[in-house]
Amino acid sequence: MAALGGDGLRLLSVSRPERQPESAALSGPGPGLCCWVSVFSCFSLACSYVGSLYVWKSELPRDHPAVIKRRFTSVLVVSSLSPLCVLLWRELTGIQPGTSLLTLMGFRLEGIFPAALLPLLLTMILFLGPLMQLSMDCPCDLTDGLKVVLAHFHHIIEQLRFRQSSVGSIFLSAAFQFSYTAVFGAYTAFLFIRTGHLIGPVLCHSFCNYMGFPAVCAALEHPQKWPLLAGYALGVGLFLLLLQPLTDPKLYGSLPLCVLLERTGASETLLCS
Repeated sequence: MAALGGDGLRLLSVSRPERQPESAALSGPGPGLCCWVSVFSCFSLACSYVGSLYVWKSELPRDHPAVIKRRFTSVLVVSSLSPLCVLLWRELTGIQPGTSLLTLMGFRLEGIFPAALLPLLLTMILFLGPLMQLSMDCPCDLTDGLKVVLAHFHHIIEQLRFRQSSVGSIFLSAAFQFSYTAVFGAYTAFLFIRTGHLIGPVLCHSFCNYMGFPAVCAALEHPQKWPLLAGYALGVGLFLLLLQPLTDPKLYGSLPLCVLLERTGASETLLCS
């Protein structure tokens, strides 16, 4: 070191990269408050989405075409206003992501093809058993098969309103559906974070809406029970095996979350490795 002299020491000090201070990306409240603001923003957006479905007063059931059109309008309005929620979150937390708002929300072209194909493929692998069951029951055309839409917990209001079943069975069914959709919501959030794209969760949601919850009880009574059960088990096993490789962030370009972590000086995480 002494042999380098003053010029050598100055050269080393200049060539050494300086770490960007956290204040450059996080100039607002502390991490704890930012976390609560983020949770409250997500919760408010979710409540606004569901609440918008019930702003229309009508005596018609939810499957009536007029009600469907009104709900579609409500969802379209809330979805259009959702970027404002992200902007408000950014202002309240003081976080500067370093990316555009659309990119932060998953609207980007980089890595869009694997983001559209791989998560959907992974979800279809999970549904290997139900797909086999559907092909056995409807060998001519899969589109003529089961068309069961995922039920959500807020449907309990209309079930009670129109007395579609007993109170106990409605609440039991709603609790099961709420648990199932909560797990699915965590899965789609995982896909969004790992891929940085919105298209993957949307396609997977559409696919699961079409398939509905796997008819395990019907599979147990099916004439081809053992091949179906093997398909169910194989699908779950392959899903767990391929979950990490098919959602590797390296397949989808530069993730907005990784850019944010880098700007805040956060430590290396498994997400961006």
